[in-house]
Amino acid sequence: MDGTDMAQIEIPRLGAPKVGGASRFASHAKAKDMKGTLKRLLHLFLGYRRTWIATLFLSILSTALTVGIPYGVGQVFNTFHEADHQVDIPRFQTLIAALLVFSAANALVTMLSHSMILKASQHLVKALRTRFFAKLQHLDLAFFDTNSSGDTMSRLVNDVDLISQSIATSAVQLLESILTILGSLSVMFFLNIVLSVSVLLCVPFVFLVTRFIAKKSRAFFLEQQQNLGKINALVEESIQNLQTIKAFSKEADFDTVFTQTNERLRVAGTSAQLYSGLLMPLMNVLNNFTFAVVAIVSGVLCTNSGLLIGTAITFLTYSKRFASPLNQVAGLFNTIQSALAGAERVFEILDKSEQIPDEPDAVDLANARGNVEFKHVSFSYDKHKQVLTDINFTAKAGQVIALVGETGSGKTTIVNLLTRFYDVDSGEILLDGVTLTHIKRSSLKHCFTVVLQEPCLFTSTIAETIRYAKPEASDAQVMQAARLVRADQCIEKLPNGYRSMISANNQSLSQGEKQLLAIARAVLSDSPILILDEATSSVDTKTEKEIQKALTTLMAGRTSFLIAHRLSTVKDADLILVISEGRICERGTHSSLLAQRGLYYDMVSSQNGPEDAEPLGVGFPGKSLAQ
Repeated sequence: MDGTDMAQIEIPRLGAPKVGGASRFASHAKAKDMKGTLKRLLHLFLGYRRTWIATLFLSILSTALTVGIPYGVGQVFNTFHEADHQVDIPRFQTLIAALLVFSAANALVTMLSHSMILKASQHLVKALRTRFFAKLQHLDLAFFDTNSSGDTMSRLVNDVDLISQSIATSAVQLLESILTILGSLSVMFFLNIVLSVSVLLCVPFVFLVTRFIAKKSRAFFLEQQQNLGKINALVEESIQNLQTIKAFSKEADFDTVFTQTNERLRVAGTSAQLYSGLLMPLMNVLNNFTFAVVAIVSGVLCTNSGLLIGTAITFLTYSKRFASPLNQVAGLFNTIQSALAGAERVFEILDKSEQIPDEPDAVDLANARGNVEFKHVSFSYDKHKQVLTDINFTAKAGQVIALVGETGSGKTTIVNLLTRFYDVDSGEILLDGVTLTHIKRSSLKHCFTVVLQEPCLFTSTIAETIRYAKPEASDAQVMQAARLVRADQCIEKLPNGYRSMISANNQSLSQGEKQLLAIARAVLSDSPILILDEATSSVDTKTEKEIQKALTTLMAGRTSFLIAHRLSTVKDADLILVISEGRICERGTHSSLLAQRGLYYDMVSSQNGPEDAEPLGVGFPGKSLAQ
């Protein structure tokens, strides 16, 4: 990850279309490009080639020991000579000792192999998650506007886990199972063809039974996970909105919905467990059937064809063990297929184009003054529906520019273009005479401070929250910023003062107090351009007055952009831009716009009444307009 500075990024993704993401269970589907995804995964695994080569060697060794042990057991029985009723004691002792050594070695090799692959897979997951998270930091804001955050989180957490658990681990199990089957068949056909064929009788039944149960149980497991997700959503929603639920006496309704969902979860879970629980009993039946067939055939061969008793014992052992790897192979194919789909979803994000890099001749804008100019700017989010059309205005350093208009008119889009979260389709935006695309992003971020309608707080102490945009700030600077915006009084009332822990859902602070902390954070960042996006719309009148005082301190000497629906907050702006359907339809000061009796006049009249919209009764001094 490069040194991208995230400290100043506080602008919301407003003004862009929201599109629901894919289902969180999409990884259960088949991968669209299974071959290509598998190649990319193999390329990732090659980064740990030493571990994989060692694991392959250990798997082959483990398989050889697993296949060889039944053969050794048969040889032990062959030390008994039926003709003279004698036992070859030295050979018997040697074989028993060898079997003990082989069994211990097999356990040790298997444990070592699995330990190595688990460590490698966890290193791979760590690297993949780090790469995925770094990718998210550099994606265009448009990606987050058009993709579900829950689905993105599912890719980062669940789908990456699938790669570790279902591909890394299952691949080793699949390899060992296939090697065990091939090794066992080789030994069996070497010993006796007739008995080998009798053992193979179980193979088609194993695949048919496994396929039937896997198909049924997979559907119920998917339904179980979906209902579990709904349960989690209901619990989260009820906890977050408990006050509203109680206020409207909706406890019984929530309880009913929860009970119904919980019942569906119980039914799906029961069915899933019942079907998956049938597999082992049916496998035991097939194993016993195969064992009986081998026992009968080997008995006949021992009686009529002189088959050694040890060979018969060897085949009986193989018959008991043969169904297990077959069942694993059948089950693991479905698991790996699902994991490949998850891997494809991860690669889909990693392949997304990142934000446009800085131009080769981009400059650092040191000591920005805050002069802003929009020249014939047009923009659309989806390249089909125009959001802004031919926007032109100039904001001189230190002026206050207000953006007003109906919801969806394009006010926040103008701000998003100014902060270069999106690039214009046509026209240009200049900061201190320099086109935004000619300014390095890292430099541009330090030019803006944003205060949102909903204060954005992270889980940390109050001091760390205030210094979020300026980590090197001292405690004295933090306290000074809090005093300037009158946030120090509410902070000092807390048990631990500036060391008190807070979060976005913390209830120890009111909405207004949280907003004051956000403003204190903005004061400390000390950027030349200030953006206020409905910073006081969600608080009461008394708190709004306190916040307005804090904002007055914050706006001093800065170029300020105000997005407001409460028109009483923009009366003293140097320039008011009235936005309608993506165009600037009116511009001027509060008094001059009222005198025009246009859209702004109608907006003020609808909010405050016609008597407050009369320019003669307002008494605001005229101001020079920034055209």
